[in-house]
Amino acid sequence: MAQRDTFPAIYSTLAPQALVSDVLSQYNLDAVTSCLLWNRGLSDIYLVETQQKSYILRVSHHHWRSQSDVQFELELLDFLRRNCLPVAYPIYTRVGELLVTIPALEGDRYAALFPYAPGKIPLGDLNIKQSQTLGETLAKIHQIGTKFHSDVQRQALTTEYLLDESFSTIAPFLETKPEDIAYLEKAIAEIKQQVANIPQEPPFWGICWGDPHSGNAHFTADNQITLFDFDQCGYGWRAFDLAKFLQVSLNAGISRKTRDAFFDGYSTVQSLTPEEVNSLQAWTQAAHIWVWSININAAIIHCWSRLDHSYFTKRLERLKRLTSHDWQLF
Repeated sequence: MAQRDTFPAIYSTLAPQALVSDVLSQYNLDAVTSCLLWNRGLSDIYLVETQQKSYILRVSHHHWRSQSDVQFELELLDFLRRNCLPVAYPIYTRVGELLVTIPALEGDRYAALFPYAPGKIPLGDLNIKQSQTLGETLAKIHQIGTKFHSDVQRQALTTEYLLDESFSTIAPFLETKPEDIAYLEKAIAEIKQQVANIPQEPPFWGICWGDPHSGNAHFTADNQITLFDFDQCGYGWRAFDLAKFLQVSLNAGISRKTRDAFFDGYSTVQSLTPEEVNSLQAWTQAAHIWVWSININAAIIHCWSRLDHSYFTKRLERLKRLTSHDWQLF
């Protein structure tokens, strides 16, 4: 066997000590007292503590986000902060950069530092008031986002990306069940048909958060909100962003009253057209398919064993429920 200086990797866990010395040292911080790997998801999240403040250091995964993807997201968050929207915003390095490139074993990864969002994730999930506030805040993002511009490219949330590319990811796992592939193809064709009349122009099309739900928001005791995790953001249809909330909420079992409060809050800032309202069921199916493909790609890196028969059966059954007349009742 040929000798290697290092063995190739598809994913590496970065040492907190090295992040302190090589990455956090590039920011104007007080002495770091603690840096802990806090959560591993689509990115690695480190909780950073100094004597005075807490921060979140997020490190992208090499297979998931490019430099331009991350740069776009961080520029958007900085733009939203400057427009007084309650988001966890990226902190600039000493030399005025929004990200730090890390030469990991598997390839370049990108780190960004954020102040820790005040408050916490809602205990037992959103209450009516919190859900209304979340909807209102998302509407403001859609509204002010029409003025955002970036010179870097980011994958838009088109139907080709959300559906066709997702189908290419899912289909190989269904090759022994041609009837399931046929069902998924038919469902995607019907979704496209049902959303075809929504214009790809403002105010219908613009900046989308991509992942609006209670797990990506902190609330203080007096219900002040701070949003975070814009990792799935991009240009897209605002109706899709709302449907993404529905997809997560239905999966989590959030009550109809709480979901309705989200839409009530949204409508206090701007209203959807009847065509957009009618498209929400189709967009919720699109969100389900997109998340399905994202999870497959993540599982290939972290936990292939989860991609068993039950995994695909459950997701097909949920898609079938989302196409039913009573889709909002389960």
